[in-house]
Amino acid sequence: MSSDLELDQFNDNNIGIDDIDINSNIQNHNQNQAEKRAHHNALERKRRDHIKGSFNDLRDVIPLLKGEKASRAHILKSATEYIQSLKTKTQQHQKIIEDLKRQNAILEFQTRLVERVKETSLYARNHEKTIKTEPDIQTTRNLLN
Repeated sequence: MSSDLELDQFNDNNIGIDDIDINSNIQNHNQNQAEKRAHHNALERKRRDHIKGSFNDLRDVIPLLKGEKASRAHILKSATEYIQSLKTKTQQHQKIIEDLKRQNAILEFQTRLVERVKETSLYARNHEKTIKTEPDIQTTRNLLN
């Protein structure tokens, strides 16, 4: 009987070792899953924080919303309106720039015309006439257009 007892103890020891190995594997697996989940949660939190920060940055760039609380939808709508207003202002400024360029070209042309007249001594001959006649004014206008 003592040999039976030893055999039972031997079997119990083998089963115990296998059980420990299985339990250890399960614990390692659960621990790995928990670590993966924690890592994923941290990455997701970081992503959400980045998006939140980006919305806050966008809100602070829009003059009407600067420093105020606003929903993400309101921030996006206001940003769209603000961009449209900037586009309109840019187009208006472009028109003003083109008008100024045209005026500059006219003034440069008039300056060259006056210099030419001075060089050809027409200035001296026409200097005696202080008042220009209507045809002279119309001729200058035709040259400028």
